[in-house]
Amino acid sequence: MQKKLNFALKGENFLEYKREQLIQQIRKLWLDYTLSRNNFLAIFRKSMIKLNQTYKEMGKRDFILISGISKIQMKPVINIKYVKELGIFNPKIDYSLMHKQQLPAYSFEYTSHFLDDLIILLKEFFERLFLLAEKEDYLLKNAMNFKKINRRLNGLKNIIIPKLEFDIKDIKGKLEEIDRESFVRLKKTKDLIYKKGYSES
Repeated sequence: MQKKLNFALKGENFLEYKREQLIQQIRKLWLDYTLSRNNFLAIFRKSMIKLNQTYKEMGKRDFILISGISKIQMKPVINIKYVKELGIFNPKIDYSLMHKQQLPAYSFEYTSHFLDDLIILLKEFFERLFLLAEKEDYLLKNAMNFKKINRRLNGLKNIIIPKLEFDIKDIKGKLEEIDRESFVRLKKTKDLIYKKGYSES
């Protein structure tokens, strides 16, 4: 029982250390994530403004038509790899846009001058979107890991260790009681032997 308690106490110290490391890691990740989210939101706002300006200048119908033609020329390629960091698999997203032709799918004469700016912004928009997705996923996995460690630590602190300590105390109390009973029994036996030996003499 004492060995089990010592092992549980070592486990508690290890989990405490791991939890502290995770807290520091989550703080760093949170700062990194908020910066990445702010960058993404900034490019998202710019893209929406450019999209609205393009709609106003050339109309939604023509824009959707050009968008449909551009789909034929461009092909997005996404590869997801997982890298292990602090025992957690972190996704790394490689994104690239393959162009079948170098020329755009529209003429410059009948289209909005905002369209070119919007296309450049959208490329950056997707890059930042995937970067944000990577950071968010890693942050959530670390948070889930922290929750799991915290649950184990609470289980050790509040259930396992107190139960082992109570059991050890209870066993020690019972052993002491047995020792006292044995001592009293031996003393009485000794007294009886002494009295019997004294009466015989």
